[in-house]
Amino acid sequence: MNYALKINAVLCCLTLFSSAANTQEEKTTGAIDDYSSVRTLNLSHALTYALANDPWLSASRHQEQAIMAQSIMAGTLPDPTLTLGLMNLPTNGYAFDQEGMTQFKVSLSQKFSRGDSLSLKQKSLFQSSKQYPWQRADRLAQVKAMVTEFWLNAYRAQYSINLIEKDKELFTQLIEITEASYASTQGKTRQQDIIRAQLEFTRLEDKLLILEQQLHSAKNRLAQWLPITMLVKSLDDKFIPPVALTDFNTLEFSQLMQLLMAHPAIVAIEQSVLAKQTQVSLAKQSYKPQIGVNVGYGYRADTPMGQSRADLLSVGVSIDLPLFTDNRQDQHVKSAISITEATKTQKRVALQKLKGMYFKEYSQLSQLQKRNTLYQNILLVQMAEQSQATLNAYTRDAGDFSDVMQARISELNAKIDALNIQVDQHIIIARLNYYMSSLDSQVMGELREEQPDEH
Repeated sequence: MNYALKINAVLCCLTLFSSAANTQEEKTTGAIDDYSSVRTLNLSHALTYALANDPWLSASRHQEQAIMAQSIMAGTLPDPTLTLGLMNLPTNGYAFDQEGMTQFKVSLSQKFSRGDSLSLKQKSLFQSSKQYPWQRADRLAQVKAMVTEFWLNAYRAQYSINLIEKDKELFTQLIEITEASYASTQGKTRQQDIIRAQLEFTRLEDKLLILEQQLHSAKNRLAQWLPITMLVKSLDDKFIPPVALTDFNTLEFSQLMQLLMAHPAIVAIEQSVLAKQTQVSLAKQSYKPQIGVNVGYGYRADTPMGQSRADLLSVGVSIDLPLFTDNRQDQHVKSAISITEATKTQKRVALQKLKGMYFKEYSQLSQLQKRNTLYQNILLVQMAEQSQATLNAYTRDAGDFSDVMQARISELNAKIDALNIQVDQHIIIARLNYYMSSLDSQVMGELREEQPDEH
């Protein structure tokens, strides 16, 4: 009765997977149309499209469908064998009724599994299929972090370009004022001031070219998930930054380890471990005998004198006895145990890697937060005051032009540095959210929908 319920559940899942595959292309086309009317590319749209149209997810669903189909097949006995034969036909006349041993025989044989090997095979494959939803959740978390990082890098380059473009106008005005002052020969402007101004302007042009290259590079990396029709658009200047899934500053170590143990990548390995453990039990079934039965019916013709001959019925049982186990069954079990232990080790290695990467990212976030506070509260204000003071002094012929240029360049660089710090913070938060993906409803949606059905 339990197997029937499992088979029905698997068939229902196969139907759902088939429907999802049939509608995937329609969803992709509709998603592109939904964003065609949007003039800018914002982070929310990029994430929504990337998470909904990743072909890796479709491949994973097909793999899960294949494993579940194999689990049904594995729980079924092998097909019976039907044998038809003409036996003991005499070669001196080839007459069917000449000899009493001559018969037309029909036999049917059936092999049965060793112990509980059928149910264990089915259980192992069913457990193995359970890792795929967790792998898809891990994939969604990875894609979310990567798309966020690439989009923010593109935003960093585009916003830096905007900052420089704004300051280019001021530098142009300063060059014109300097040239006019030098031509009038009334001010303190020197030829080297003009050359210095032109040099700094050229450097800005070069920095713009570098930033444009970085912008195109970041957009090209997004091409793995987004269509060209979305990538040709400029990025939205206003966006909602990634929100931390938990307060990383107050997260205790025990809480961190619980969250990492619940990470989709770790749970997927746990599901694989369960399947490997079942395969150990399956390997131990090889010590049990395999039984086969056969039934045969032999038809004999009457004698040449017309006397009736009785037909023959035969019944037999075959038993495969695993007597010599050293080089087969023992090694099979050892292999299954070693594979299980290797998978457990893989889980520990993956957990240690997640923990190490989390602390690495968190340490960077802590330093970035301190730097951001310093820039926003003190440094940017001081840079703006210095720039304005040197400009005022220069307009009153009480300062040097080189000081004005240096102050403006320093202020521009400080603005770009502050932008980089903020963007790096958002990127680090997106990476840290990956390690907390068990708390992300957008990533865990499929698994949370399946949980009520399992109970």
